[in-house]
Amino acid sequence: MAEPGGGAVAEAATLEFTPTWIVAAVCSLIVLISLAAERGLHYLGKTLKRKNQKPLYEALLKVKEELMLLGFISLLLTVFQGLIQRTCIPPRWTIHMLPCQRVKEVGATKEHVVTAQIIGRIGRRLLSEGGAGAELCLKKGKVPLLSLEAIHQLHIFIFVLAITHVIFSVSTMLLGGAKIHQWKQWEDEIQKDAVGNGKQGATKVTRVHQFEFIKDHFKGMGKDSVILSWLHSFAKQFYGSVSKSDYTTMRLGFIMTHCRGNPKFDFHKYMMRVLESDFKKVVGISWYLWIFVVIFLLLNVNGWHTYFWIAFLPLILLLAVGTKLEHVIAQLAHDVAEKNSAIEGDLVVKPSDDHFWLGRPKIILYLIHFILFQNSFEIAFFFWILTTYGFSSCIMGQVGFIVPRLVIGLIIQLLCSYSTMPLYAVVTQMGSSYKKEIFNDHVQQGVLGWAQKVKMRKGLKEGAGGAAGELPAANAGDTAGPSVKVEMMRRAAREGNDAGGGSIE
Repeated sequence: MAEPGGGAVAEAATLEFTPTWIVAAVCSLIVLISLAAERGLHYLGKTLKRKNQKPLYEALLKVKEELMLLGFISLLLTVFQGLIQRTCIPPRWTIHMLPCQRVKEVGATKEHVVTAQIIGRIGRRLLSEGGAGAELCLKKGKVPLLSLEAIHQLHIFIFVLAITHVIFSVSTMLLGGAKIHQWKQWEDEIQKDAVGNGKQGATKVTRVHQFEFIKDHFKGMGKDSVILSWLHSFAKQFYGSVSKSDYTTMRLGFIMTHCRGNPKFDFHKYMMRVLESDFKKVVGISWYLWIFVVIFLLLNVNGWHTYFWIAFLPLILLLAVGTKLEHVIAQLAHDVAEKNSAIEGDLVVKPSDDHFWLGRPKIILYLIHFILFQNSFEIAFFFWILTTYGFSSCIMGQVGFIVPRLVIGLIIQLLCSYSTMPLYAVVTQMGSSYKKEIFNDHVQQGVLGWAQKVKMRKGLKEGAGGAAGELPAANAGDTAGPSVKVEMMRRAAREGNDAGGGSIE
């Protein structure tokens, strides 16, 4: 029989010697919290479906997938913790690339002296934590690959990282959406003017430099110098990133290029639908982002101050993205001003993929995704260290490195929410293609179904552009393009179950 306070304490650490009321109470609490979270997500999904918020509902499903992935990662760590404990490595492997300096080599120049110190210190710590694997490694004169405490802390870090990323992404989209919602009054004013000008007189000829859009982006600095043009684009993202003339001109350019047959097209509603659809991509954690986490966990070496330097990476990328988006607007103005001295009627810009990096507007979305994740990684790592080791921990770093990291994180969050996301929402519509969100759900189904019928009838080998999520615009010389699109929309509306209420005729 074990002595009280002796072997009985060791036996009580296992489940077979733990009081059943403790096991039942802990399990009940965990199950209750899990069910509450699951039911909350379930009812939120039903609410989004009831309000016909399909993109946001798909984003919620993405969050559920991430939570499931977290659970699977946690399960793997739990299942293989015994194997990890029994995986023994030589103590000398643990000397280098440490987040904190473990041993001060005061007067010790030989490696075996330092190694002996390490074995003694690690051995006492592992034995105090318990674990048959640790004891097995110590008998061999080695140390486990990871201690139980390290595995437990890794559990917490992965969970904190994923939750922080979701929270940051949601807050960015909400704040950016609130900013974009302010443009709704511009859309309403344009729609009212379109109704009031139903009976138009003679078309007015206007000198191109008299348009406010051209004045803001072509005249003055940046007209004759590429460098000054980029500098102006860099500065403009910090104040009035999108003006009313910018919105009005890009809206008209989109309509005249992609849906000429419907001048009353609600561009703002379409833009919001596209933004909600992109949200489900931003909120997820892709495989290459997990690779990023592993790389920077590897580089968290004492004295390198890695997490201070990488804080500048998302800031630099964010400023580059904002500058590029502003420069796309400037390029649209330059294209018109350099080709025309006077314009009959309204100023119409020509959307093109050539204005974007590598001719792909989607690159901007991937960069924003990476920026938000990296910023979340910085903040999550800070709070994890704060709650796990304390503010004065060596792994936290010096105050001179901590404060700038937090300030940079706050700047990134605010700038991305109130400037970059609104810019992204409107400027990426200036590509050569438009998204399937240009139709409402019923018309989307009708268009895709009608396109498949045409494909089958004509025996085309290539699929319809809309099946890939984007519908190609007409070529510059294709005068029949807009009318074909309008006819496709009308036929889809007639063939759809309920195409009424759509914003496109």
